[in-house]
Amino acid sequence: MLTEAGIERKAVYVTNAVKHFKWELRGKRRLHKTPAQREVEACSYWLERELAKVRPKVVVALGATALQAVLRDPKARLAAHRDRVTHIGDLTVVATWHPSYVLRAPSAQARKTALAQMIAALRRAHALTGQS
Repeated sequence: MLTEAGIERKAVYVTNAVKHFKWELRGKRRLHKTPAQREVEACSYWLERELAKVRPKVVVALGATALQAVLRDPKARLAAHRDRVTHIGDLTVVATWHPSYVLRAPSAQARKTALAQMIAALRRAHALTGQS
């Protein structure tokens, strides 16, 4: 997706809002479970320090959990932020689908649409950095 959006991987810092994962077994697959708000809050210490150290020009929040963590708002909804740029303090935030949604959307058309929207969000974020 980064390549499709014209972004070099080495230009991107990747982290997780929650530093541990819960999962449940479904057949032979381990599916990650959405973190509880208390888990997001417990990991905010590390996320805030990473952001302070890296000082990103733009943060791309991949999914609702990341968006809520970055905005420090447990009520933030992806639908309300997905097609716009959000500013919080010195941070510029672009929100988009979590990659697992792109892979597991309910239909082929939904997956295709989600992928296109995610790539568009990455392009928007890249444009906001002022790099070409």
